[in-house]
Amino acid sequence: MNASIKNIVAESIAVKTKLLADETLLKTIDSIVEVITKSFQDGFKVQFCGNGGSAADAQHLAAEFSGRFYKNRRALPSDALHCNSSYLTAVANDYSYDEIYARLVDGTMVKGDVLVGITTSGNSNNIVKAFEVARVKGIITVGFTGSKGGKLKGLSDYLINVPSDITPRIQETHILVGHIVCEMVEAELF
Repeated sequence: MNASIKNIVAESIAVKTKLLADETLLKTIDSIVEVITKSFQDGFKVQFCGNGGSAADAQHLAAEFSGRFYKNRRALPSDALHCNSSYLTAVANDYSYDEIYARLVDGTMVKGDVLVGITTSGNSNNIVKAFEVARVKGIITVGFTGSKGGKLKGLSDYLINVPSDITPRIQETHILVGHIVCEMVEAELF
């Protein structure tokens, strides 16, 4: 058996063990569950954004809310902001790629909504700009980043800064935390 396979699995487990031992991060996850639950209860929506693998995670987590996690229940208003390729390519071409999420946040989100931005570095310009617009509009922001938090650290009402600087390990932990949030929000609401 290839030893590097075991090393990769061990590395992933180590990051999750650090998460499990971090009471501040665990309390933040609990707070995110509360704020998203309240947002849905009050008739608001939860939108996600990310780039590359983080865009895939954003779409995955939005689908857990708008589809279902465990329970057969009504759809919750949630989507990933990158899913309209015509919009994405038009705005990236006509303005810049940095504006793709900010324009949607400005045009489609209101105070009471929740914006979840997923970026391992915390420095993706399009997500930073979206969070800046969200801050002006009073939209609740949840950042999923790596250990340092990047620029998103100062723009996030709630920050999950995974205790790692290794992109795949950060992304694996983002999806774990996202699943925890989806499972607990669904349990609270239904």
